[in-house]
Amino acid sequence: MMKPNTNYQKIPANYLFSTINQKVEQYKTQHPNSDLISLGIGDVTQPIVPAVIDALHKAVDEQASSETFQGYGPEGGYDFLRQSVAQHDFQDRGLAIDASEIFISDGAKSDIANLQELFEVNNKIAIGDPVYPVYIDSNALAGRLGDWNDQIGQWSDLTYLSSNEANQFIPKLPKQAVDVIYLCYPNNPTGMTLSKTELQTWVDYALENNSLILFDAAYEAYIQEANIPHSIYECEGATKCAIEVRSFSKKAGFTGLRLGYTVVPQDLTFQGQYLNKLWARRQTTKFNGAPYIIQRAGWACYQEPGNTQINEHIAYYTENARIIRAGLEEVGATVYGGINAPYIWLKVPNNLTSWEFFDTLLEATQVVGTPGSGFGPSGEGYFRLTAFNSRERTIQAVERIQAFFTQA
Repeated sequence: MMKPNTNYQKIPANYLFSTINQKVEQYKTQHPNSDLISLGIGDVTQPIVPAVIDALHKAVDEQASSETFQGYGPEGGYDFLRQSVAQHDFQDRGLAIDASEIFISDGAKSDIANLQELFEVNNKIAIGDPVYPVYIDSNALAGRLGDWNDQIGQWSDLTYLSSNEANQFIPKLPKQAVDVIYLCYPNNPTGMTLSKTELQTWVDYALENNSLILFDAAYEAYIQEANIPHSIYECEGATKCAIEVRSFSKKAGFTGLRLGYTVVPQDLTFQGQYLNKLWARRQTTKFNGAPYIIQRAGWACYQEPGNTQINEHIAYYTENARIIRAGLEEVGATVYGGINAPYIWLKVPNNLTSWEFFDTLLEATQVVGTPGSGFGPSGEGYFRLTAFNSRERTIQAVERIQAFFTQA
């Protein structure tokens, strides 16, 4: 008899953003004339920039000719994109990352979920809290986190790296040694960052304890301040202890195109095993590579005028974030983030829970956000707002929330 993976029975039945969608659809059914504004799910709203559209059209046309047709490509990505990534994202910053250490994929979410296949089930896991749910769920499905305690909203065998007001959103190092550490900076959902010195502390810990850091840098393009590292490889020794994941989704608006990459340094070894080779073996076994057409679009992001056009979009969303943060501060709300990231982390007022605030705000303002508790226990009492709507709708949403806080 076939036995299903019982770990699926342990995780919460619904994915966070699926639950939000269900609530929103239910509200629309009950209020068909409502004017909802979404600052919840972090999907972009600005169209793909013209230079990337041109690259997509050209790549499509290439498929119509036998001389330029592309079939199966290299699982790790085409050299034209891997070399562009290595040069523009790392080498131009003085970081010695080679194209052979870049693995192109269909998005950061897939890579984050799949990377856990590289380590055994008995590895001890530490994850920043609050955090993007995929980090936790992928390890839970592998049977690595023990049992789920619904009363306290935690996994029995997971080390939570709590990040909150009390520690200024800088999590403390684990008291006991752990094997794998998940870090995300600029952070999703809080929008907060670590300085290079603070990040170096984590690299030093990993080196001392023979631990692996999985570093999610999906939002590095939004960094505005000079003292914030764009890559973990800016820290000394990081190539010996860290894997970095990045995405084209929020940087270049590829949420519908799907493209990302993972950096696995050549000298990253554990117990004599080279993780670069292990990841290459995993990808060649289970992944046929991102489509040629999409990789050509990714390549155009690093060329001109594509690079300039993309930076204009980033500036657009960054200004949205500033508007949200400033507008909330005007009415006395406590907010974090929104400076080096497209997320604003709002402290929930009136001792409401995160989901109570979600329902209250939806009913009172028709503005949709994301309950902080959906990102982990340390997210309770907070609420995430995103900068990815249009300027007009962002301003409208801020005005509605301001009115709510003024009347509360």
